[in-house]
Formats: sequence, structure tokens, C-alpha cells
Amino acid sequence: MSGIILIILLLTLIAFRVPIAVSLGIASIVVLLSFTNNDVLSLAVGFQHTINIIPLLSLPFFVLAANFMTTGGVARRLINLANALVGRFRGGLAMATLLACALFSAVSGSAPATVIAVGSVMIGGMVTSGYKREFAAGVVCNAGTLGILIPPSLVMVIYGAVTETSIGNLFMAGIVPGIVLTFALMIVIAIIAKFQNLPRQEAVPFKETIYLIFDAFPGLFTLVIILGGIYAGIFSPTEAAAFAAVYAFLISVFYYKDMKLNQVKGVLIDSARITAMLMFIIAGAYLFKTVITYESIPQEAAEWIVNLGLPAWGFLIAMNILLLIAGNFMEPTSVVLVLTPLLFPIALELGIDPIHLGVVMVLNMQIGLVSPPVGLNLFVTSSVSGLSLEKVIKSSLPWLLVLLFVLIIITYVPWFSLALPRALGLM
Repeated sequence: MSGIILIILLLTLIAFRVPIAVSLGIASIVVLLSFTNNDVLSLAVGFQHTINIIPLLSLPFFVLAANFMTTGGVARRLINLANALVGRFRGGLAMATLLACALFSAVSGSAPATVIAVGSVMIGGMVTSGYKREFAAGVVCNAGTLGILIPPSLVMVIYGAVTETSIGNLFMAGIVPGIVLTFALMIVIAIIAKFQNLPRQEAVPFKETIYLIFDAFPGLFTLVIILGGIYAGIFSPTEAAAFAAVYAFLISVFYYKDMKLNQVKGVLIDSARITAMLMFIIAGAYLFKTVITYESIPQEAAEWIVNLGLPAWGFLIAMNILLLIAGNFMEPTSVVLVLTPLLFPIALELGIDPIHLGVVMVLNMQIGLVSPPVGLNLFVTSSVSGLSLEKVIKSSLPWLLVLLFVLIIITYVPWFSLALPRALGLM
């Protein structure tokens, strides 16, 4: 009974547009104090436990690294490199935009940061070259979702912390699906370019391309630091995040010199604000997790589904539908924090690999980023492109078919998620 009251109270608060962190906290506190023997002190201990979860310490450092990369000259150099590599093809500027989003995702781990960094440059450039502004916005909005799939991914960090799954393995598992999605979007752009006779850019000379590769390499080396450091045993994921933040600061301020020292304060303040928001949500979600654990809701749900004889593939269909619906109303971090404690035990009972489950959940969250009414990328793209939210939604919706197609493939072919970790002997 208390579990039903918890869910109804949470959904009611969300329906009245109470912030998700506050909704989680209020619903959890009311049920904890009304239906259990816990007191206010236990709530304080729960919040303290959340703060002391070691993997979550990587969050502020990844956020800080992404902000340095966005503010510094890394994004511009990655865009120049992408243009040099694919701009010569028909529709090449749209392909370069997609490739730039993939490259920047690999150093930022943030979807909104990717949209801002790439979209603020490439949307105007595409319009000047003859593309429709709506088409350009649709490409950037959807390509920007790669920021939570290609490592380092903040959503994967949170999933790993909640489920006690290796964050390093999750990072490696996201690489192949990220490449698959990038190529799928690239193929669609090539087809559209052929039928709509989209323009192509002048070919960049080979020597200049080599220069641009070397110019962009310090930024791309961030991914090498994170993944290489973790698997060489030099860093833990948290230490790798801290080192990446310091490295991003050094190359932005002292190597590229596109960022002044007086801008560092603003970056630090903005990063602290984002981190505080994330931690507030996480604390509320952990209270929610505590309540449903006390009430044995995940265990009872797992037992019920297993007794139904529902196969793994049937559970995955139901899970994807649930996640897609939730993604329409909550941002990715909140969905992962709220639903993972419910879905994770059931998936384990059905023999679904936790690494594969994490990748599938992140792919669902990508779709949520571009799904109305609260898709975060839609609002960011509207701001960057100068288009109304309605026009951004209309231009982005057709690309959802590509994301859904890739979601189905990755969901039912676990090899894409697990091939790289297994090849490296991590599983």
C-alpha cells in the first residue's frame, strides 16, 4: 500500500511541475515517516551516504572538464577537423556537423554542451551555405545526443554508481553503439543530400588536413587520458575525471590560449551550479531508492515478472516503452535514478548483462533528450538556432526514426555493447 502511495504522490508532484529533486524528496520523506519506523535522523544519514559515494565524485570533474572544453578553443578545432574530413562530400557540411558532435561528445560527456559548442558555429554556417535553418537545427539537436552515449558520459557515471557497475566498462561499452549511431545518421544525411542536391564544400588540401588533425589532437587526447588511464591502472575513474579537468584547463588557457584566466572563475561557478543541481537530484533519488527497498518493491516486481514467464526480449520491449515514456517528462539523470532500482533486479534475474542494460538505458535517454515536451536538447537548440521551440520539434522528430532503429538493434544484439569490453578482457 505504501508503495502505491509513494508512486501516486511522486507522479502528482511531477504533474504539478514541482522540480524532480523536490518531488523525489517529498514523496520519499512522507512515506518513510508515515509507514516505516525511520526518523528524521535516518533521512540525514541517507543524504550523507549519497554525498560519500566515491564514483559520484567524478561528476563535478567531468562537468568542469566539459565546461573548459566548451569555453576554450577545443570545439572550434574539432569543427574545423570535421569539415576537412567530410566537407567535400555532397551534404558534407551536415556530415561535418554530425562528426563534430561525435568528436566533441568524446571529450565533454554532455549533450547540451555539445549542442551549444557545435550548434552555435555550424547552424549559421550551414544556413550561409544554402541549408534550411530547420534542417540544420534538426541535425544538431539529434547529433548532440551522442554526448551521453560516447564516453565520458555523465549518465553512465550515475548508472554505474547506482548499480555498482564498473564505470570504465560502461565507457568502453558505449563506444561501438556510439559509432553505429554516428554512421546511421551519416548514411541518412548522405541519402537526403543526394535527393535534395545539398551543397558540398571545397576539398581541404592534404597538408592542411594533417595540420588540423595535429591542431585538434590535444583536445581529443582527453579521451585517451580518461580511458587509457583507467585501463592502464594509472587512474581510478574519479582520478581520471579530475586529471581530465586539470588537463582541459591547461590546454584551454595555456596551450590554445583561447580562454583568459579571468574567465576561469565563471567556468568554476557554472560547473559548481550544475554539480549542485545534479547532486540534489541524486540525493532525492537515493531516498526514493531507500523507500522502495524497504518496501521490497523491486524484489516483488522481479518475482512477479519472473512468475509471468516473461522472456528477456519481452521484458526489454516493456522496459524500452517505459523508458521512452518517462523520457518525455523527465531529464535523463532523473529517469536513470528513479527507474534503475526497479529495472535492474529484474534484468539480472532474467540474465541480462548489467553493462548491456546500461547502454540500452542510455540510448533511451538519448531519445528522451529530443522528445517533447521536456526534451532538453530541444530547448538548447531553440536558443542556439533562433528558431521557435515548435519549429525545432518539427525539424527534429523525423530523426527520431533513426535513433529508434539503432535502439532496436542495440537492444537485441548485445554484441554491439559487449564486444569491446570482452575484446579487451574486461569481462
